[in-house]
Amino acid sequence: MLTKVIMPDELEEAAQMILQGGIVAFPTETVYGLGAGIHQEEAIQKIYRVKGRPMDNPLIVHISQKEQMVDLTRKVSKFAKILLDTFCPGPLTLILPKKENLSHYITAGLDTVAIRIPIHPLAQKFIQLSGCPVAAPSANLSGRPSSTIFTHVKEDLWGKVDGIIKGDEPSLGLESTIVDVSVNPALILRPGHITLEMLEEVLGKGQIQYDPALLVRKEREGVAKAPGMKYKHYAPRADLFLLEGNAKAVKKKIMYYYQKKTEQGKKVGIMTVGKVSDYPQDFYRFLSKTGDEKQVASNLYRILREFDDLGVDYIYAENIRMEEGLSGAIFNRLIKAASYQIERVEDV
Repeated sequence: MLTKVIMPDELEEAAQMILQGGIVAFPTETVYGLGAGIHQEEAIQKIYRVKGRPMDNPLIVHISQKEQMVDLTRKVSKFAKILLDTFCPGPLTLILPKKENLSHYITAGLDTVAIRIPIHPLAQKFIQLSGCPVAAPSANLSGRPSSTIFTHVKEDLWGKVDGIIKGDEPSLGLESTIVDVSVNPALILRPGHITLEMLEEVLGKGQIQYDPALLVRKEREGVAKAPGMKYKHYAPRADLFLLEGNAKAVKKKIMYYYQKKTEQGKKVGIMTVGKVSDYPQDFYRFLSKTGDEKQVASNLYRILREFDDLGVDYIYAENIRMEEGLSGAIFNRLIKAASYQIERVEDV
């Protein structure tokens, strides 16, 4: 397939691709999405094939204005209205009861639908010009780190999609927060830049909580309500291991693994928050020199893909356990990318 690079002043061409049953990758304020019109069932199925995405992993419907929700959901609850008024457009996805005529390929056969209003100007204009909501997962091969820049999309999907809109690097770099407002209390199914604390501030304490299964270290059964809840996600090609505990002990253990794997002829990547000078510098990367969580979020997928480009076989990440606020979203992505391979190190 011939893939067309679409510049920001050519969005009408991208919209025509959608209207004619094509699939187009487009930038958002979080990560790139891979979209099809919600009434183009063959195009929606093609998204699954192109990504290698399991059919029981639902898509998120992207809209440009709140009024479009009437065509997608049977009911917008009081809590949903509060969240829409406070955080949308923005990096928030809501799970709501779906309209019956919505394709089961979008919802994976569930009676709910995931809806989001991106704030990125190119995404907004692209959806408006398309004249319909756009169903879109992240624009990457299934299980791989999400694409935050044009070159990542091109690497995974060139020759497989009709068009790629060339935009700037997203300002956030992690997927949207997903909140299920079809249940009471509301549940955070995927953490993101809209944090539990921010949501509690507008809904009230006790009205929203994390899905209890978020940190369960086993494969979920059945159909997941939202993307990122099931299957290995965000993963580099290398085996990723998270080490935590006493700082000196963790450094010592990482160096042990580095020497052991290097002697076996393997390439070993090391990833930390904060720059540490006493690690070997060949495949050492830091997510943030200062420990700033917004920098960590923005850099995470880029660095995981950089390790892929370097041909690294193993990655060891030092003390990156973060469970609250934006840090919780970062840790959520890391444990999924590492397939829950976490080692606690105490002895120096």
